[in-house]
Amino acid sequence: MKFIRIVPAIAILAIGLLLAGCAGLGQPLEPPRVSLADIRVEAFTGLETVFQIQLRVINTNDVDLKVKGIEAELEINEQSFAAGVSNTPVKIPAFGTELVTVKVYSSVIKMFKSVYGLQESKELRYRLNGKLRVAGDSAIATTLPFESEGVVTLDGSKESEK
Repeated sequence: MKFIRIVPAIAILAIGLLLAGCAGLGQPLEPPRVSLADIRVEAFTGLETVFQIQLRVINTNDVDLKVKGIEAELEINEQSFAAGVSNTPVKIPAFGTELVTVKVYSSVIKMFKSVYGLQESKELRYRLNGKLRVAGDSAIATTLPFESEGVVTLDGSKESEK
């Protein structure tokens, strides 16, 4: 009879330990701050241009971010301009920063739509958004969204960034 009473107590204890252990695994991560640091033309073909964009990724978490991949989309003057991905792994230290390069692609049509009317405006408004795929300490990966925007004057200086 004592054996029968001990089994439920052990089962309850095991379930409690399992739940307590799992509770620590899901520490929520703050989305990183990501801004556009540089953009360069890599290749130009008849209907497509390939750009290398450098993103400044700032990790405000108290743990390292082990980035497995990045998806990014760049809009210029409220028009879709270029999109791309990178699967180059990068480790962003806790409360640290790294530059990450992403190859993005733009069609000639998107480029013309984005820069149409620049003679009047004298500035480019850009918006950058995307996702970082981060490897967790367990087998579970996390997706962290990001978004930023800013203004670049046509003389090449950055006016502001949000």
